[in-house]
Amino acid sequence: MRTILITGCSSGIGYDAAHAMKARGWRVLATCRAEADCERLRGEGLESFRLDYTDEESIASAVAGLDRLDALFNNGAYACPGLSEDLPRGALREIFETNLFGYHDLTRRVIPLMRKQGFGRIVQCSSVLGIVGAEWRGAYVATKFALEGLTDVMRLEMRGTGIDLILIEPGPIGTKIRQNSIPHFEKWIDWKNAARSADYAKLLGRLYGEKTGPDRFELPPSAVTKALIHAVEAKRPKARYYVTIPTHIAGLARRLLPTRLLDRLVG
Repeated sequence: MRTILITGCSSGIGYDAAHAMKARGWRVLATCRAEADCERLRGEGLESFRLDYTDEESIASAVAGLDRLDALFNNGAYACPGLSEDLPRGALREIFETNLFGYHDLTRRVIPLMRKQGFGRIVQCSSVLGIVGAEWRGAYVATKFALEGLTDVMRLEMRGTGIDLILIEPGPIGTKIRQNSIPHFEKWIDWKNAARSADYAKLLGRLYGEKTGPDRFELPPSAVTKALIHAVEAKRPKARYYVTIPTHIAGLARRLLPTRLLDRLVG
C-alpha cells in the first residue's frame, strides 16, 4: 500500500485530499496542528496525528516511525493580511516559521527515507501568489515566493535520486484561509495608527464581512486534489501544476509582460 503524509488536514485542501487519497487506496497520514482536529479525523476513519510546523518535536515524531513514505504533501499555511509597511518583524518571523521553515524541516526529514527506498514525491502547495504579488498580501506572498525558489533548487539537486519535487499553485479555492487570517491580522497589524489607516476599510470589509458566495473563478478544494493525484501517481509528474484560471493567466503574464504592465494588471 502506497503511503502519503498530508499536512493541514483539519479543513479545506488538506481535508479533501486526505479523504480522496484514502478512497484511492493510499495509506493516508492526515496530520493537523490541533489534537482535537486529529481526533475528529480519526472518527472519520483516517489515520491522524498532530503535526505543527512551528513545533520541531512534532515534525520529528511524525517521521520517526516511518519505514516507507511514497509521497509528502506540504499543505498547511496561513495568511497575515495588511500593508507591507505595517508588518512588524515578528509577523514575518512567525509566518515564515509555518509557511516555509516548517515545510523545509519536514521535507529534509523525509528525504533520507525516500533516498534509501530510491523513490518519492514531495509536493509543495504554493499559490498564484507565489507567481505574482498582490497588495495587502505581502507576508503571504513573501513566503510563497521563497517556497517556489527553494523548491526549484531542490528539484535540481534531487535529479537522479528518484525523488521528485513538485509545486501545486492554486488560485482562489474555497477554504477558510480568509477567516483563519483574522487572528494574525488582529495580533500584528496596528491599522488604526497606520499612515494609510483610511485605506484599510476595503480590507476590513473583506476580512470581517460575511461571504455570500464563491469568489470570481473560485474552485473547490477537489480541484487541488485532482492535481495532487496526478503529481503523486503519474509516471512523469509535472514540475508545476496550475489550478484555476487566474493562476494560468498569472503564469503567462509573468513570462511575457514587462514589470510595469504586470503591476497594472494585478494592481
